[in-house]
Amino acid sequence: MSDKKFKILAIDGGGIKGVFPAYYLALVEQELAKRIDGKTQIKDHFNLITGTSTGGIIALALSLGIPAKEIFELYIENTNKIFGNKRKFFFGQMLKSAHNRDYLENLVRAKFKAYFNGNDPRLNDCLTHVAIPVYDLIKGNPSVLKSPYHPNFKRDLHIPAFKVAMATSAAPTYFDPYSSEYEDMEGLLKPFKNKVDGGVMANNPTMVGILEGLKTFNAQLADLEVLSLGTGYKKFTEGESNRKQWGLYYWMRKNKRKRLIELFMQSQSQLVENYISLLFQGIDKTEKDNPNFIYDRVNVLLCEDDFIEMDEKNPVRIKNFAELAMAEFHEHGNHIMKNHFY
Repeated sequence: MSDKKFKILAIDGGGIKGVFPAYYLALVEQELAKRIDGKTQIKDHFNLITGTSTGGIIALALSLGIPAKEIFELYIENTNKIFGNKRKFFFGQMLKSAHNRDYLENLVRAKFKAYFNGNDPRLNDCLTHVAIPVYDLIKGNPSVLKSPYHPNFKRDLHIPAFKVAMATSAAPTYFDPYSSEYEDMEGLLKPFKNKVDGGVMANNPTMVGILEGLKTFNAQLADLEVLSLGTGYKKFTEGESNRKQWGLYYWMRKNKRKRLIELFMQSQSQLVENYISLLFQGIDKTEKDNPNFIYDRVNVLLCEDDFIEMDEKNPVRIKNFAELAMAEFHEHGNHIMKNHFY
């Protein structure tokens, strides 16, 4: 890794669609395994990893030295147990979230502990710095949980990584807000209450990473190398101008789609991409031939057959979705490896 370049990996939210970036990064690590300098894992190639929701789980796992292949397999082998007991909409989800979190929490905690001698690693133990967006319902404001990469960052370093993972992935209607407590490294019990999925404000956390690089690490814009991984997207459109039924059924239930959540996640992600394009290539891409930094966005436009919900449990559909990452890597992987890993 160049001493001058500041390298950022950003991973979007998207529930089980996290198999797309997880599998993509597994393919990257398959190539990195051929290196002779020992830098064979994703964590060895970035100064900062930021991720939201499922991307936050992946970011934390990578920062703890867990291979991307194991993260991918964790999703594939456990999806039915994570999402298989979905509550009925009218008689369950009207008062409760769609899923119970216990299995996911135990699964992630066990995986993190396995790479930390059976103990719960904290943000302080991350081998690569991380920035994980959440929304704090107690304070009523967005927050980014950070490893201690600045002398002023003393608030979050004590928090167990698995609790951060649960907080950033507590998507409204899918899971309850995450509430827990933890004992800090001085033995003081601290509350960690009512945290909500960071996707409500930063489903695409790339701008979070860029701002941290510029302001906290004092990197120059020209020195940034940014790799941003999406979880697939399907343009949210509605061409029926005479529609008369725009109520809760349309936005949250019709054809079993939660359109309201799709809309705010997609719009936020698109806005981030637009602003980064402005920084990267200037107004109307007038600086396209001389971009201001290195930036690559890996994502895929989904057709109707490819699209899956965030809580899809069908293993065949999920594996088919993951194969989109392989197609993307085969098409553009050489460019990504050259820009970010060589």
